[in-house]
Amino acid sequence: MFFLPKDLDDYIVNHSQDEPQILKDLTRETHLKVLQPIMLSGAYQGRVLSMISHLRAPKRVLEIGTFTGYSAICLMEGMPSGSELVTIDINEELEDFAGRYFSRFRESINPKITVHQKIGDATQIIPQLEGTFDLVFIDADKPNYVTYLQQVMEKVNSGSLIISDNVLWHGKVVEEVLPKDISTPVLLEYNRLLKEDPRLQTVLLSVRDGLTLSRVL
Repeated sequence: MFFLPKDLDDYIVNHSQDEPQILKDLTRETHLKVLQPIMLSGAYQGRVLSMISHLRAPKRVLEIGTFTGYSAICLMEGMPSGSELVTIDINEELEDFAGRYFSRFRESINPKITVHQKIGDATQIIPQLEGTFDLVFIDADKPNYVTYLQQVMEKVNSGSLIISDNVLWHGKVVEEVLPKDISTPVLLEYNRLLKEDPRLQTVLLSVRDGLTLSRVL
């Protein structure tokens, strides 16, 4: 999704850090073997996620929506040794795919990060997770975004960061909602809740399909 003219968007990408080889390989294999590769975070958004993670240096990260592992690896880049990533996805067919790249990251870049892949309904898994998280990345099925927010608010502390993807939803958030559209109304409510929740400091960034940063107060 491009909200800027493509030549300007290309300029922005070309003047940002290049993605590492492991992510280039992951992207290529995803496009060759997996349906809907558009679900990848992509090089530019990935560099944004990596930068945020480096700035925050989170010890515990929760990701809702693994897909093939691209965004998780971007977040892992900024995680210190001894940290832990929990990533959840509904699709068990992609577990081994993502797991191979997580293993490669640990073998070649930082062996002291623990990765827990969980397969199943995130709304059932999140309440069972122990402890709190320094950073949460929400990038899964849109109809459950409000539920995810409610659940993760029980798993964060002051200073934790919640990152939400696809909050502009291909521009549909400013268009007339179609009768059969079940995702856009939820995202409209979700964006309102992030803005109005007194427990959060929120800014919505026009990065790709919309990326919101919410700091827990």
